[in-house]
Formats: sequence, C-alpha cells, structure tokens
Amino acid sequence: MSPARVLVVDDDAEMVAMLKTHLAGEGLAVVAARGGREGLRAVEREEVDVMLTDLVMEEAGGLEILAAAQRHRPDARVLLMTAFGSLETAIEAMRQGAYDYLTKPFRLDEVSVAIQRALEDRRLRQENARLRAHVEQEEGIGRILGTAPGIRAVVEQIRAVADSEAPVLLLGESGTGKELVARAIHWASPRRGEPFVPVNCGAIPETLLEAELFGHERGAFTGADRKRQGLFVTANRGTLFLDEIVDLPLALQVKLLRVIQDRAVRPLGSNAQVELDTRVISATNRDVAAEVREGRFREDLYYRLAVVPIRLPALRERIEDIPLLAAHFLESAARRLGKPLSGFADDAVAWMASHRWPGNVREMENVVERAAVLAKGPTITMADLGTEFTLDARMPSLRPTLAELEAQYIRRVLQEAGGDKAAAARVLGVSVRTIQRKVKDL
Repeated sequence: MSPARVLVVDDDAEMVAMLKTHLAGEGLAVVAARGGREGLRAVEREEVDVMLTDLVMEEAGGLEILAAAQRHRPDARVLLMTAFGSLETAIEAMRQGAYDYLTKPFRLDEVSVAIQRALEDRRLRQENARLRAHVEQEEGIGRILGTAPGIRAVVEQIRAVADSEAPVLLLGESGTGKELVARAIHWASPRRGEPFVPVNCGAIPETLLEAELFGHERGAFTGADRKRQGLFVTANRGTLFLDEIVDLPLALQVKLLRVIQDRAVRPLGSNAQVELDTRVISATNRDVAAEVREGRFREDLYYRLAVVPIRLPALRERIEDIPLLAAHFLESAARRLGKPLSGFADDAVAWMASHRWPGNVREMENVVERAAVLAKGPTITMADLGTEFTLDARMPSLRPTLAELEAQYIRRVLQEAGGDKAAAARVLGVSVRTIQRKVKDL
C-alpha cells in the first residue's frame, strides 16, 4: 500500500524543512510548498490526503488554501498552523470546513497525532461513503433495473422527492414494484438509518387494523392484555409504507387523515397524544379517482396522500427491459439454487418479449424462478418456462384487453389454489377483500 501523502505549506523555509524531515520519518510521503502561492499550485496539481498549512502567509493565507482544497481536493483534510493571536481566525476556518488546527509553537509529536487523526477521519468517511453506495445498490435505487423511459422517469422522481417530507402515492398494477420504489425513496432519504415499516392495509382484519396502525393501551378492548405501540410509532423518524391504501375502511380513513395532519397519534384507550415524525408513502393498484367518485375513498385523504403521485409503468410498457430483468432473476435464482444456469434459449426470450405479463415484474420473477428449478441444462428453454400455464387457449381475443387478461389470470390462480381465496390472494399479492370483490365482478 502506498504511503499517505501530506502537503506542507509555510513561508518559513526552516519550518517546511523540519516538518518534511519529521513526517518522512513517520513513513508519510511529503509534498513541500514554500509560501501560499506555491501551495495553491500544489493543491491543484498534487493528489494528497492531508494538507498542513500555515494560516498567515504573505502571498496567500491558509483560508485561501482551504478554499482551493474544497474546490479541487474535497476528500483531503486540512490542518492549520496558527499563532495564538490568530486563534479566532483558525476557529472560523474550522467552521468553513478545516479539520483541525495546531497552535504554534507545537511539538512534532502533536503534529504526528493530528495528521493520523485526520487520516483516520478521511478513511472512515470514505468507508461510510462506500457503505452508503452499497446500501443504495442493495436496498435503494440500485435495485430498480431498466432503461425504458417510463422506469427512468420513476428513478428521477425518486431522486427528486427523497429529501423532502412530502407524502408520496405510488400508483401501478399489481407486481410493478411499488414496495421496491417505496424502499428506494426511504434509502435515498435522510431517514435511511431509521425504520422502514411496510403494512398491507388489505391483509390485516378490519377489526385489528386501527390498533395495528395507531396502537392501544392495556384493556382498550377485549383481548388487549398489554400496551402496544402502533406501526406509526414504530416508524417514527422513519418511513411508514401503507400498501393497498384504498382497502382502508372509511372510518379509519378519517382517523388516518387526522394523524397525518396533526403529526400525532392517540392510541386506542389513551387520552394522550404521541408526537410523530413519520413520513408516509402509500400505494394502490386501483383507480383512486374512480374510488373517490364512488364514495369508497375520501377525497381529502387522497389529496393529502398524493402530494407527489408516482406512476409505475406496467411491464408491457417497458418491453426493452424484459431481457435485463429476466437475466437478473435467473442469476439470483441460480445463486440460491446452486445451479450453473447461463441464459435463455432464443425462442424463450422471444416468448417473454411477446407475453403480456398481467402479473408484471412479480409474475416474471415467479416464472423465471420456476424455470430455474425445472431446468435440466444450463439454458432455460420454452419447456422450462412452462408456457402452457401462462397462455390460455380460451383467451377471448388475439389482442385481449387488460380486463380480460386480469380476469383470465385470476381464474387460473383460483383454479390452481383449489378455490382458496386466501391462497390466491397471497399468490397475486393482493388482499382477500380484493379477491372477493374481483370474483364478484367476474
């Protein structure tokens, strides 16, 4: 490993020579600059880790060296050398971004300690930056794959809203990746180190949903044998993701609106409010405007939740991303299964590109994983994809509508689940109430 590089700047030649000899003896690579003007040239020219500069010099002072470092070497740490009379200036320099200062006269071992602290601080900051980049890749925006215009627009919107506190409403069909986007917003935001709490509003029984969201005191209702904090409090300082928000009963919609407006929650059975700093991201696969018109969803709550609406494109709207997504899912499945899977046959790729994917990305992931399990060789074939289960000879038309495809898909999943609506709801990623309503519509 190459030694750390230190730039020493002083208009006192003896001081420069002394520091250069001492620091070289400590195993550091030293770049010496006699005076501020030479120091400014060195800042632009030399890659250094730490800068040790006098504060008061005739041609250019330490504050000018600091400003140049922030422009050209933002990762470098700047240490100032100052006489006692310039202490206030040194403190102001630290407010402007200097790492530390040394008061003349100082001992050489003090210089060594200060430089090692600066180098350690630089290393820790670089490591934190790498970890943040890794987390973003694994948990955030880096997990959203695709180059189609629709998905690029989603990524741009994520970056635009991440630092704000505005509620976000994610709109899109089942399987388009709404929770993935919600997590990406959370991980790209200043709240990334705090909890991300997802809740499916359609999966929790209506009788328990209020207590789950808002919490309850002991004895608040039959069976409440202990106090419990709600999910809003669990997500405090972080993000609460309310999936299938349209499935929320009207009575709870009123209470949710009050919690969001007041930024406080009153648990069931309590007279005290708990202050909140919780960001709300919600999602639905339904036509919210139609739900509002038909009186099933409050208009005031809709506008409160949809400060920033983001629409996720269906997979059939981003056909060019299908090969990339398929390769990613196959690589993940191969790694989990420990199988040497290398890719897809040409006819398999052609079929995936032409399929309508009513279940969107979730359906594709399931199809690829099933193919990976069944594959007998390194290449996924049409037989491995099981296309006989994804195409129906009773398809009503050669160019079916979305409603026809949805109906066909729900019938097939219900048939495979033996009529069990709860099992079908788990496969489809929707609530049991949604399945019941869809079956009634069919």
